[in-house]
Amino acid sequence: MLFALWCTDKKDSLQLRLDTRPPHVEWLNGLNAEGKLKMAGPTLNAEGKPMGSLVVIVADDQASAEVLAAQDPYAKAGLFDKVEIRPFNWVFNNPEA
Repeated sequence: MLFALWCTDKKDSLQLRLDTRPPHVEWLNGLNAEGKLKMAGPTLNAEGKPMGSLVVIVADDQASAEVLAAQDPYAKAGLFDKVEIRPFNWVFNNPEA
């Protein structure tokens, strides 16, 4: 089952995001190697700067998705003000459909 992780950064936290990016990318690469990552990227503010993340993962259920999301180095560093985890149905342009 797919889950979308909608993560919103805390205000004025761009430097924390930049500092934590290398372990975050390593974590995403690990998920990808395990077949658990479908897509990921930053959400942007009006100036085009990162202000959050959208990550789509594969998990068995909501609880498993929450455990996986908590392992994100961004989450561990306290970058996020808010994280919403919702089941996701990838209908259009899904390369596996």
